[in-house]
Amino acid sequence: MPERVIAQVMDMGDYSDVQSLVSEVGDEVLRHVLTHAEAGMFGERSWAYWHYRLGLASLDNVPPMPVRRFS
Repeated sequence: MPERVIAQVMDMGDYSDVQSLVSEVGDEVLRHVLTHAEAGMFGERSWAYWHYRLGLASLDNVPPMPVRRFS
């Protein structure tokens, strides 16, 4: 599950990890992972950071984090 590994690096990686990830997969893959994230894959801080970093949010307009839905 490469998307899950990418999301984990995006959420928990240090600066060096993130720079390596960006150079390996590029912003489009990161956008895909972020926009298709499941609940619990990102913390609030990294969720906001990546939305701003990838141009998916304007100032004070970050989309809500995904939530679990039970049928």
